[in-house]
Amino acid sequence: MSKVQKTYLEVQGKQVPVKVYHEKRRNVRASFGKQYIILRMPNLLTASQQKEQLTWFANWVQDQFAKHKDLHVRFFGKNYQDGDVLIVGNREYILKFSYLDKKTHTANLKNGILHLKLSKHDSKAHLQKAIKHLLSRVVGQDFKPEIARRVNEFNNMHFRMPVKSLKFKYNQSNWGSCSNQGNLNLSTRLLFAPDDVVDYVIIHELAHLIELNHSDRFWKLVSDAMPNYKEKEEWLKVNGHLCHF
Repeated sequence: MSKVQKTYLEVQGKQVPVKVYHEKRRNVRASFGKQYIILRMPNLLTASQQKEQLTWFANWVQDQFAKHKDLHVRFFGKNYQDGDVLIVGNREYILKFSYLDKKTHTANLKNGILHLKLSKHDSKAHLQKAIKHLLSRVVGQDFKPEIARRVNEFNNMHFRMPVKSLKFKYNQSNWGSCSNQGNLNLSTRLLFAPDDVVDYVIIHELAHLIELNHSDRFWKLVSDAMPNYKEKEEWLKVNGHLCHF
């Protein structure tokens, strides 16, 4: 029986979430999960041995962050500042910040400049979260006509089912969803993925208009529309953590 402990490691002055598993195993293994850095240790180690492995683990984590810059984005997120250029797909947006004496945050896009009108009363931590959602919403609306065209093209070509609505959401838990009423939801995180990967997720959700499960018949529909769909799934598994605002 395994036991899990949640804790944090300080990396470059910031807290990184960690899970330490004590389980029936012979060796020690460290890895990076989607949200946690994971350490697995044999549950029969003595206290001094555990301390030794935790020291090794802390040094290993520091070394990995020094070698792989993508880990910074993955665990610390992006911090936006006035004048930054946000690149999404083949589009660029210049960010212009205004801090106003108001309670809410708003944003609009004009001539490639994304204006963010932010409340100067918000905390720094919450402000960055609000900025990400504002960017997601505005950029999603900018891409929506193109994505809607591709949804219609694939639907007419392979499925011919009624699509009631298409919405973008800054969804962290999945890439898309589909209801039996014909409502398609796509994560704005997809906008950072290659076009053919986006097309796969569109096809995946459109296939759910016929099969609301992941049966063999469902995967046959996906395969008929995109024979190499497994390559796109693999891209999302490997690179999905880098796709976010």
